[in-house]
Amino acid sequence: MHRDGVDYVLVMLVERHNIASGTTTVHEIHGRELGAFTLTAPLDAALLDDSRVAHGVTPITPVDPSEPSYRDVLVVTWKRTQP
Repeated sequence: MHRDGVDYVLVMLVERHNIASGTTTVHEIHGRELGAFTLTAPLDAALLDDSRVAHGVTPITPVDPSEPSYRDVLVVTWKRTQP
């Protein structure tokens, strides 16, 4: 579990291939799990309020170890700037 030190974090799935798991978990800052979900289709996304929650992802494992496996995500962060 971690926080990125920004205001908001967008995690968007680009592609996943030949994998099991890769489940995103969201927790209160002090640890209690609030929810879990798996980004499964391209463009599936989650927007997290980084100041209020911690997040993480479970390890991926290949479904067929003889084939390539990957989970590509785009992560975009926003942080307010002070004038």
